[in-house]
Amino acid sequence: MPIAIALEFFAASQHLLIFIVSAVAILPLAQKMGHATEQLAEHMGESVGGLLNATFGNAAELIIALVALHAGLHEVVEASIVGSIVGNLLLVFGAAMLSGGSRYHEQQFNPRGARSQATMLILSTIALILPASFEAAEVSSKGLHQLSVSISIALLVVYALYLVFSLLTHPELFRGTNVTGPG
Repeated sequence: MPIAIALEFFAASQHLLIFIVSAVAILPLAQKMGHATEQLAEHMGESVGGLLNATFGNAAELIIALVALHAGLHEVVEASIVGSIVGNLLLVFGAAMLSGGSRYHEQQFNPRGARSQATMLILSTIALILPASFEAAEVSSKGLHQLSVSISIALLVVYALYLVFSLLTHPELFRGTNVTGPG
């Protein structure tokens, strides 16, 4: 990390080199965060561990979003969020289905828990599509800004309520079942 900071100060025009050094500097931090969340999951349970893993697993997107918002690069924030959602859905979920399906003949899940997660996914998709639709309809930028802020606040409230639902009021819907052997 000190090398990246020094490069930024002494060789600010070497963007690719600064990016590569910064990316390499983040790797040990990512490993430590992964280890810490695993340790917390052992003591606090699967649900909290999964939540922490998902939260800190998207730390890069959060950092990119904050820096890009500060620089006024709203399109970069949108692309980062969409990329994160698509990456989590297709890559992580697909890999989980493939590895689980190759080991176990039949996989089980709680339908109520899956429905609640699908509902969250639908709400987030609508939240991404709605401002883009209004922008395509050439609504005033002030109206679009107010809509985006309102949707953001609504999503934060819904997410907070979802955390209460999944961690406090209905944690049984999100607990895994232990499978002892290949099916």
